[in-house]
Amino acid sequence: MQFLILHIDNLIGKDIPLLIIAELIATNLAYMVVLAAPMAVLVATLMAYGKFSELNELTALRASGINPFKIIRPVLIASVLLFIGLAWFSNNVLPEANQKARSLFIDIRLKKPGFELKPNIFYDGIEGYTFLVEQIDGETDSLYNITLFQKADKTRDRAYIVADKGLLVSQGEQALTLHLINGTSMEFSRNKRRSDDIIERNHFKRHIKTLDLSNLSFMRSNPEDRNRSDRTMSSRAMLAVVDSLFNEIDDQQTVMSENMLLVPSSDYQGRESFFNFDKLLPDTLNNIEAIQSPYMVTNYFEKAEIQRTLVNESIRQMKEYRTKLESVNANIEWREKRIARYLVEIHKKLSIPFACVVFILFGAPVGIMTRRGNFGFAALISTVVLTFYWVSLIQGEKLADRLFITPLIGMWTFNVVLSLVGIYLIIKLSTGIQISKLLPKRD
Repeated sequence: MQFLILHIDNLIGKDIPLLIIAELIATNLAYMVVLAAPMAVLVATLMAYGKFSELNELTALRASGINPFKIIRPVLIASVLLFIGLAWFSNNVLPEANQKARSLFIDIRLKKPGFELKPNIFYDGIEGYTFLVEQIDGETDSLYNITLFQKADKTRDRAYIVADKGLLVSQGEQALTLHLINGTSMEFSRNKRRSDDIIERNHFKRHIKTLDLSNLSFMRSNPEDRNRSDRTMSSRAMLAVVDSLFNEIDDQQTVMSENMLLVPSSDYQGRESFFNFDKLLPDTLNNIEAIQSPYMVTNYFEKAEIQRTLVNESIRQMKEYRTKLESVNANIEWREKRIARYLVEIHKKLSIPFACVVFILFGAPVGIMTRRGNFGFAALISTVVLTFYWVSLIQGEKLADRLFITPLIGMWTFNVVLSLVGIYLIIKLSTGIQISKLLPKRD
């Protein structure tokens, strides 16, 4: 329902088949499966073990000498199997569903609305024509005071048609026949021999035009012909892209390391002939005495003008080198952000399904301790936990995309923390050990 409300303006008024809309909704449900499964696991776990404890069945098990972990273990094994299945679904089915949904939604957005004339409003929905109708009779499909502008193409000339009355006759979904009655046409015929057009004016009692409506019909494109993003790629495909991006970064760094500035060494011979400054400077400047420069390289030369030219040239090259270095750094940073975005998606394909296991570890002992198995109490706890979980997941993704933290930390921190809390609660429930008792007492 949320999807329909958000995109209803792109669906109505275009005569889109119901099967296409149903397919669009079905393909968009794929990502909801990945998100809904961990939520369902948490709610179901809290209700099941809360009811188990509420009916004092846990007390009966403990009295029989059965460790409470034994009633958690089968569900934990089932959650591992669910994690494996959901991870496969997220890596193989979800990208293809996202690609089909994205391609189908683009096709729907590009589809023009159906042929719909309105009185005193220009209509140019049919390629090559512009209509203006003063009055429309909806019962008989009759048009009155029609003005038709026809654009020129390879098969027809530019024309201007005015008629007192018209009638629309459907020729299927691909064509529409317009019968014009009592009107005038002015056609601008192209002449190869002359540079200007020949204008032909005609009066008619009946004129028939066939309008092609094929461009108004829904045309479906092949999803494989569209580019894929990180949401529409499998982990293997994203790892291949990440590997190529790392290679591009290495190439950029290699180019910069090889493009270092040339600094003459102390044993260099023929310095002035190498720079060829004598040919660039007038003879009057060659007699200027040299100065003692704070730069070591400039002291190799005996003329002050050559020294100044060398310093200016060095400054120019350093500025140029700095510009290149900034450009390379920007390119590397852009590639690093792309790498982070792909790695975030790769980790997300595992971290969200793994939440099924995490919520069993956390939900089972919490449900037993709360001793309430009603849906309202389970929904309340689930809302709080899931809110923190999704907020941490979204913020971790944003921070990882901006290179503040690694994708591993951004996608797995809350899973690790909640798992540790759940393991501690299970140990406490099974053995009665408390951390406060293990800590040394202060005198």
